[in-house]
Amino acid sequence: MREIVLDTETTGLDPSDGHRIVEIGAVELLNHTPTGVTYHQYINPERPMPAEAFAVHGLGDEFLAAQPVFSRIADEFLQFLGDARMVIHNAAFDMRFLNAELARVNRPALPAARAFDTLTLARRRFPGSPASLDALCRRFGVNNSAREKHGALLDSEILAEVYLELMGGRQPDFGLTVQKRSKTAQPEDPDWRPQRRTTPLAPRLTEAESAAHQKLVAALGKEPIWARYE
Repeated sequence: MREIVLDTETTGLDPSDGHRIVEIGAVELLNHTPTGVTYHQYINPERPMPAEAFAVHGLGDEFLAAQPVFSRIADEFLQFLGDARMVIHNAAFDMRFLNAELARVNRPALPAARAFDTLTLARRRFPGSPASLDALCRRFGVNNSAREKHGALLDSEILAEVYLELMGGRQPDFGLTVQKRSKTAQPEDPDWRPQRRTTPLAPRLTEAESAAHQKLVAALGKEPIWARYE
């Protein structure tokens, strides 16, 4: 199963107020394993960056003016998405902005059903507890020390780790390292075979339990199926 863990950065909170996307970051997962394939794009919002948004994202007007507008990257972005499920923290926010941008360039909207909301999942798993991305990083021990400013690609990479934890726990090192096997459990000698114990283990059944077992076996009939293999 292919999934895209996705995050956007914007000039504000509501696209109906004229706010726009300034950055998209995404990480590809295949069967819940990061493939190393990512998508990252800064976008010219074609409007000034408010001071409060600059404080959060650190992206200034001069830098953003040199970036492509959304219409130039729309097809490339949609091609990267393909038909994969999108994994987003607070999906309603990002989907609203993405579909507003797609509407401006006459592209079909992304169906809400394609978005999997990790915020909703976190609130369901840990009711009453903080469910922000930073709070979930603390809960799962995910390193987010580089998150001084909000950045779409960095947040997507962090969210990918959090998502795998929310889904039941990631494999150590994402399964990229070979787990060492015990030599006693897997001998190197190919001719090794298990041997009968020289000293039998002491019985753990009491006399009463043993008698009850014998009584049960006798009640099962004269020719129980296991007797064929004795």
